[in-house]
Amino acid sequence: MRKTIIALAATTAFTAPAFAQDMNIIETAVGAGNFTTLVAAVEAAGLVETLSGEGPLTVFAPTDDAFAALPEGTVESLLLPENRDQLVSILTYHVVPGAVMSTDLSDGMTAATVQGSEITIDLDSGVMVNEANVVTADIAASNGVIHVIDAVILPPM
Repeated sequence: MRKTIIALAATTAFTAPAFAQDMNIIETAVGAGNFTTLVAAVEAAGLVETLSGEGPLTVFAPTDDAFAALPEGTVESLLLPENRDQLVSILTYHVVPGAVMSTDLSDGMTAATVQGSEITIDLDSGVMVNEANVVTADIAASNGVIHVIDAVILPPM
């Protein structure tokens, strides 16, 4: 499985310039309008430059509703400066190096995240990343791709 991920990352690294999209991941998320919490969290974590950079990156992006479903006070707590390391860990768990399109996914595959832990893809009932459903796939950006998910996924502690 690791060989598949490595081969996939290498392949996507060479195909990234084929994206026709002019906006990067952050600009695309801002333009969509339903990622205001994600964008605020990325800003608080100091990750705007990273997600606006060259890439390619794949972001499994939780919607505002996904963040709202967290226990009350969780988002506010994570946005505090003293919780920045935890916020960075959670956000980078949603990012995979390389541009991974939905057609590249296979059931049971795992992928190493920028955070360092792995996520698991399940194709049995639609497309799932860990326990989150992919509700919109393959949103191209100039530096990668966004897949919209309906839940915030948390790295193993």
